[in-house]
Amino acid sequence: MYYNGYVDTPAQRFGILPGAFNPPTVAHLALAEAALKTVDRVIFVLPETFPHKDYSGVSFQTRFDLLRKVTAHEARFQAESTKGGLLIEIARELRSRLPQRAQLEFLCGRDAAERIVNWPYETPDTFLEMLREFGLLVAPRAGDYIVPERYRHRIATVPLAPEYQAMSATEVRRSIRQGSSWRHLVPAAIQDSVACLYGSGAPEESL
Repeated sequence: MYYNGYVDTPAQRFGILPGAFNPPTVAHLALAEAALKTVDRVIFVLPETFPHKDYSGVSFQTRFDLLRKVTAHEARFQAESTKGGLLIEIARELRSRLPQRAQLEFLCGRDAAERIVNWPYETPDTFLEMLREFGLLVAPRAGDYIVPERYRHRIATVPLAPEYQAMSATEVRRSIRQGSSWRHLVPAAIQDSVACLYGSGAPEESL
């Protein structure tokens, strides 16, 4: 049986990599490829809205087109969009499109994991309730992530080569503006597009 193009197989694990992808970088791909040792597929998610942020500069549709280009080379990668940008919103929207037995694992770096885990939720057990619906796979970023004892049943770590750990879309945009080397930071499939979109004369980016 198929769900939105996905084959329904027992206990299939989906890695979920949400982001602004402004632009997609080789670090995004490296994290997804590392996760494939743990999950069956990786879904790159570009939300239509973000908490407390708005799109500026490069449009949602253009970013999604870039994302589709960089995921096209790997059959186990998929680009998707969601209406909401909170993890729980993304998880529930994707679950409606995926096989009923799918397991969801969000991919993120150490810094993002610490924000997610330590966020001032309504009650101390709110995050534990969220972990009933998804898990986290955390990559090192300016240090390794130490999983708190109470969350070890749903949070695990994934290795990421040191050269990718500090890389960011912000670095790409800054390097382009400053005239520094940047093409090694971006997948080859979108380098020319990125040069046009973020080059001289392009609007400033805030997200």
